[in-house]
Amino acid sequence: MQTPHIPVLLDEVLESFKDVGGGYFVDCTLGYAGHSSEMLAKYENLHHIGIDRDDEALVFSKKRLAPYANRSTLYKGTFATVFPTLKEKPVMAVLADFGVSSLQLDKKERGFSFTSETLDMRMDASSAFSAYEVVNTYPKDKLEYIFDTYGEVRSYKKLAAAVVEARVQSPIESAKALSDIAKTVIPLGGKIHPATLMFQAIRIEVNNELGEIEGLLDALEKKHTKNEVVSLISFHSLEDRLVKNRFKKWAQSCICDPQAMRCTCGKNHALGKAFSSKPVTAKKEELKINPRSRSAKMRSFRFKKDSDDNEN
Repeated sequence: MQTPHIPVLLDEVLESFKDVGGGYFVDCTLGYAGHSSEMLAKYENLHHIGIDRDDEALVFSKKRLAPYANRSTLYKGTFATVFPTLKEKPVMAVLADFGVSSLQLDKKERGFSFTSETLDMRMDASSAFSAYEVVNTYPKDKLEYIFDTYGEVRSYKKLAAAVVEARVQSPIESAKALSDIAKTVIPLGGKIHPATLMFQAIRIEVNNELGEIEGLLDALEKKHTKNEVVSLISFHSLEDRLVKNRFKKWAQSCICDPQAMRCTCGKNHALGKAFSSKPVTAKKEELKINPRSRSAKMRSFRFKKDSDDNEN
């Protein structure tokens, strides 16, 4: 079965879970089952749970994972919502790839592409809220906020003003039209398309992407299993910062006030340890095959004890 998506950092993902024995492997961002199919093929003792909000991806993945149907279960929904409700135990491996899949990017009707005739960007096509609402109804100050905070666009004020000015004339109905507006504010010639960061910001807003990551991290912090391994792949600094800071928090042994004269907490509060202080990135060989992997950063963490053991 031909896959429409190249799984990023595949070898590195498989390597991160090499010491996991049995139990459940949860792919929080199932997509087109690139990572999941390889995990199921390589680790025969693992049972699999796949989560995705995209119906098209779930239909495709169910067919692709048919050879492993006896040890694979798929759930529709956002991972921040579904993951905390899982009843399957023990969960020993958790993967999330926070990037947008190649199929979503390349299918013009999904509205993620700069040349798309629609303005959508919904990962869940059944959701009522799309990029159209953000672009055509958000007040200028709110557009400024998301362009600045989620896109880190330097000219966020000018860009928001240009969008508002354009929609006064007529509604902005396509990603292509929105992309053209970005070109009037952000000059061509840089390493990335002028609309890239604006599209990132709108996509994050539409799909609550940062909130989803926070929700998953909260769920993992609250409930985890001894020796459980978590590998999270991010594609921009906002995502990576959330993961990095949370892993740092989880690895802290002392939770005393930094101003305290001496430690009184016992220095035994570390939940586990990150595999490395630096993220894993794509090798040259992968970059040649899949240029989109250039932005991927994976961080892995191993919990050292059950969350139940941490209750005071």
